[in-house]
Amino acid sequence: MRLFVAVLPPVAALQGLSDAVAPVRGLPGADRLRWTTVEDWHLTLAFLGEVAEDRLTELTTGLAAVAEATPAHRLRLAGAGRFGDRVLWAGVGGQTWALRRLAEAVYGATEDITAEVDAFGFHPHLTLARAGSSRGRRRAERRASAAEVEAMVAALAGYRGPDWEAAELHLMRSDQGGGGGPHYESVRAWSLARWAAYP
Repeated sequence: MRLFVAVLPPVAALQGLSDAVAPVRGLPGADRLRWTTVEDWHLTLAFLGEVAEDRLTELTTGLAAVAEATPAHRLRLAGAGRFGDRVLWAGVGGQTWALRRLAEAVYGATEDITAEVDAFGFHPHLTLARAGSSRGRRRAERRASAAEVEAMVAALAGYRGPDWEAAELHLMRSDQGGGGGPHYESVRAWSLARWAAYP
């Protein structure tokens, strides 16, 4: 199974961001990006790659321990950025230091289970769109330019979504599917600690 670990924003946070993104999808170059669906929006903590069935018990035991030892915390979706002209993302505000601690704990609990976990370099974000992959068109024609993606970033720069509580850790499966891009499904979830929630 192709797996990763994530935090899933609640519906209200996703709806607010979706409303903010809607006009951005009409900007120049936006039609040359592959936009992710609201149903698949998430904050990746660690990408695990292919995990063998015989490692799942070890994996879930480790993630359960991480959740039990990590307090819930407050976040919001805010701002935007880009990775070159390839990825447009929404940023994260609030107790991001707590989210980083959670990501570090997840990395520590999973690094021996799969060889595909990269050296820890967590950058909290929610991927909105990626460079297009239309066949039969030259690369320069099918990719939005860096300037076009930067205009999309600028349009979302002032966005500040509602605060929400990150209270669950999810083990996610990635299904590459057909030409519509990957689809993600939560296969297990653990509640974060309530006894020591960050103020």
